[in-house]
Amino acid sequence: MHILITGGCGFVGSNLALKFKEYNIEYSITCFDNLKRRGSEMNLRLLKEKEIDFVHGDIRNNEDFELIEKVDFVIDCSAEPSVLSGLERGQKQLLNINLVGTLNILNWAKSWGAGMIFLSTSRVYPVEALNQIKVFESSTRFDIDPQQTLTGISEKGINESFSLEGYKSIYGASKYASEVVMHEFEHFYNMNIIINRCGVIAGPHQMGKVDQGVMVLWVARHYWKRELSYFGYGGTGKQVRDVLHIDDLFELVKMQILNPSKYTGKVYNAGGGLENSTSLKELTQICQKVVGTTINIASVPQTRIADIKLYVTDNTRIEKESGWMPQKTIYNTVEDVFMWIRQNEKELKQILN
Repeated sequence: MHILITGGCGFVGSNLALKFKEYNIEYSITCFDNLKRRGSEMNLRLLKEKEIDFVHGDIRNNEDFELIEKVDFVIDCSAEPSVLSGLERGQKQLLNINLVGTLNILNWAKSWGAGMIFLSTSRVYPVEALNQIKVFESSTRFDIDPQQTLTGISEKGINESFSLEGYKSIYGASKYASEVVMHEFEHFYNMNIIINRCGVIAGPHQMGKVDQGVMVLWVARHYWKRELSYFGYGGTGKQVRDVLHIDDLFELVKMQILNPSKYTGKVYNAGGGLENSTSLKELTQICQKVVGTTINIASVPQTRIADIKLYVTDNTRIEKESGWMPQKTIYNTVEDVFMWIRQNEKELKQILN
């Protein structure tokens, strides 16, 4: 098996590469990355230590793919993943990466006769519809109200039948557009293509920032005793997301690659689920316990553009079809990130602090 991982030196890509090599040392893994994101050089060093092949290239440049030998499967982890970057900065760069780059990957996968797993996002679901979900407020979080008028939402969270009509953010629109194109390739070129819509993914080797990678950002700020802020919805920190540990994502992707025909042409919501959901306020409490520090967290009541109050993944479809369920808890994830930062403190201080 020869697997190509685009965005292979990023958080998700490097973790998947290392875990596939650990799962089967006979697998040939090639990581493809432009190394633009700060911290990717750390992940590249880990890949080289495990003798995982690396190609320095950019998915926006078709010629760069000519450096790669025929592959059996492509896992597309490459993206500009920030909602704010598309709204406040360059839309052209975001669309070139998330749409044009994906089209390039698809065409090369087709030429190789390779299958493909696309890591999409929960951000394909519209902002306005998500903010119409009825919630009730507890002392630490917003919770899903059992009584809903929208389809695709239950106490378990959001499932694949939730409405896709409406504005999503430029980032969400770019990922949804890629999904649409992939269905066309799957039908007309008989390709094995699997789409996973992921929410928050977290774990070691993630270079968290304010607009992406919130779990690592929260642990890092507690570790180095730096300030944070609760943005929006009154500045109370009650917004809720579910969190999927990178190890659990690997187990899902491995299952799909080993039996692609079972999952081809389908879209799956894949996240931590209700059991692994947390508000920012609750995440702060966990960080205080794990890291052992208390920091100042400011309150910014104004809600940022395209922000949402709550997103929790309903994993029912993938659980029923595969038996896969997340195993790592929020607490496990915070512990793993904390240990990674502590073990690499000197180098990460320049990136995360």
